[in-house]
Amino acid sequence: MERFRAFWTKIVAAPIAALLIRLGVSPDAVTLVGTLGVCAGALVFFPQGKLLTGVLVITAFVFSDLIDGTMARSTGRVSKFGAFWDSTLDRIADGAIFIGLALYFAWEEPSRLYLVLSLVCLLMGAVTSYARSRGETLGYDVKVGIAERADRLVAILVMTGLGAIFDQPWLMYAALWFLAVASTITVGQRVWVVRKQALAEAAAS
Repeated sequence: MERFRAFWTKIVAAPIAALLIRLGVSPDAVTLVGTLGVCAGALVFFPQGKLLTGVLVITAFVFSDLIDGTMARSTGRVSKFGAFWDSTLDRIADGAIFIGLALYFAWEEPSRLYLVLSLVCLLMGAVTSYARSRGETLGYDVKVGIAERADRLVAILVMTGLGAIFDQPWLMYAALWFLAVASTITVGQRVWVVRKQALAEAAAS
């Protein structure tokens, strides 16, 4: 999904970023507002069974992830704290989506199976991001895996939204199964490539 990032940045993010810069809004503020919007969409609407509304609200605020980066680059305000802030709030937003779905399966449409799958997606998604961050901190190339963050977001939001529109909940169920498996595989891939690089480094020294 990253291949579409440049397209959406040009079409959606750049004009909004230019407007916000003129209004004196900081990139960090946009990051915070975007995260709060995603959390509200997931934690307010999903547990009530308002899946389509939640997806639409989340999707609207997800674009802040493109906008804040565009603003930072345009104004020359790229900083280490900004990168840390963005990454930290991304984890909160991602977690909120799957917590919202877990609450939906706990309250609105009780299902232990899909509640557990939602929690598996929550856990393995977080570990996927952590594995890359920690590996890169140690100096390794960890940009591998079949379920990057953008892929996970698009899969769960699109399938949940379509399932709500056409009254086909199996689409959301299929997305949860796919993401639970794909995220787990991605963690394994990242552990494997770090191990290979670490062993090669040890052998060379």
